Amino acid sequence: MTQSNRPDAVCPAHAPKDHPALPKAKVGILLANLGTPDGTDYWSMRRYLNEFLSDQRVIDYPKWKWQPLLQLIILSKRPFTSGAAYKTIWNQEADESPLATITKDQTRKIKAEMAKQYGDQVVVDYCMRYGNPSTKSKVRNLVEQGCDKILFFPLYPQYAGATSATANDEFFRALMAEKWQPASRTVAPYFDQPSYIDALAKSVESAYAEIEDKPDILVCSYHGVPQRYLMEGDPYHCQCQKTTRLLRERLGWSETEIKTTFQSRFGPEEWLKPYTVEEVARLAEDGKKKIAVIAPAFSSDCIETLEEINEEIKESFEEAGGEQFTYIPCLNDEIPHIDALCETINNNLKGWL
Repeated sequence: MTQSNRPDAVCPAHAPKDHPALPKAKVGILLANLGTPDGTDYWSMRRYLNEFLSDQRVIDYPKWKWQPLLQLIILSKRPFTSGAAYKTIWNQEADESPLATITKDQTRKIKAEMAKQYGDQVVVDYCMRYGNPSTKSKVRNLVEQGCDKILFFPLYPQYAGATSATANDEFFRALMAEKWQPASRTVAPYFDQPSYIDALAKSVESAYAEIEDKPDILVCSYHGVPQRYLMEGDPYHCQCQKTTRLLRERLGWSETEIKTTFQSRFGPEEWLKPYTVEEVARLAEDGKKKIAVIAPAFSSDCIETLEEINEEIKESFEEAGGEQFTYIPCLNDEIPHIDALCETINNNLKGWL
């Protein structure tokens, strides 16, 4: 820990009088989400997309091949189209993306629950893998507050190299910059945790209770990754399939009432199939005129759910003859979700508090 001017800072027992004062030891809980641009303008979008698409966990092509394409072609055009998409969902009042707003709300509620249980022994905060607030800045802040232990929690129910792993990578890089590293733990994926599955099921039941004509099928749309990643050992596909199965079993449904698909394909490679945008059109053509879509891989609503699902995927369904499209929001800061996240946190704090 570094010398501190905090009011709770004290000189360690048995230390000489001139020893620097240190803050009271605490446990940090650092929630991590994907990230968000600072604004919808070209340069804000370009900075964000450059950081995101330069991550070799996300795009693992050789740098000599990928970077010229990214810098000279993709980043000259994509910031305009991405910025336009973000404008359609931007939280104008707070001047931030919905993901930023929701992550703050989740953090606030988890912080209140942890304070109820542990008082001032814990410090709860959040960071973003890309954009602000950065993981490095938040690790530094936790250390300055006296956290000699940090629980790092990537908010991804299912593990993927392009999500959970890269968030952990950035956390480890932040630890490398600390003179006195706190002890650390990373939270494992919680895709099959009963409380998480129950929270998903309750969100479906609540949404269906408000729909006059019950949907013909529920589409579980997960963010996609290249098919090659599965062949290389990434467990994401299997964990998504298990989440859908557990959700179906919890709801007491038949296999014909629910389906797993994958969205957000990028680039020329084959990605995990079926693709959501194509599958919803096929369902409409096959007579499934009423569908609901849920996105179990996202802990917060974001560009991929609010814009891609509610606009592009909905449009594909309706153009193919679909009549009733219902999007079921992410779990966000709903109480069952916060309870599930807090349960996960408590399980991982064992032995520390």
